[in-house]
Amino acid sequence: MKRMILLFGLCLSFMAAGAQNIFVSKATSITFFSSTPVEDIEGKSTTASSVVDIKSRNIVFKVSNTSFQFKKKLMQEHFNENYIESDKYPFSIFRGKITDDVDLSKDGSYTVNVEGTLDIHGVTKAYQSKANIVVAKGVITARTTIRVKIEDHQIKVPSIVFKNIAEFVDVRISATYQPKKS
Repeated sequence: MKRMILLFGLCLSFMAAGAQNIFVSKATSITFFSSTPVEDIEGKSTTASSVVDIKSRNIVFKVSNTSFQFKKKLMQEHFNENYIESDKYPFSIFRGKITDDVDLSKDGSYTVNVEGTLDIHGVTKAYQSKANIVVAKGVITARTTIRVKIEDHQIKVPSIVFKNIAEFVDVRISATYQPKKS
């Protein structure tokens, strides 16, 4: 139910452009990966939502921080309680735009630049990345990776585990979009 309300809210933000331009991804995958000589840490959510307006090329991703799953239960607990503080900052959100002049209504493969802001842990910072987009028979798939410096989002790492957590985290996003139904 929460996911549907979230998706509805995201869609409303794009309504001015017309429903035929709006594409929705209801099961966007967002994975972050941190690698150090001591330990690799990976969290994955497959319940993020995303909306793209193919005419304006505006795009939004939103994920519940508590939806990330880890191999070790303790990692998940530390992620939510100590680092991301999910009670205080329940969502991470990217708002951006595909800056290249591409026609996403036409089948094809595109490598595009995306610019926008990423709000993690209550801190919003500008990011740029390349995205690979494939349009086939009215379905859009997109993949990108954003390299995030955890210090930039004021995520504190206790000195006792400092060697276990990398300074940078790769955030990988994969989404499959369908046209929004009227």
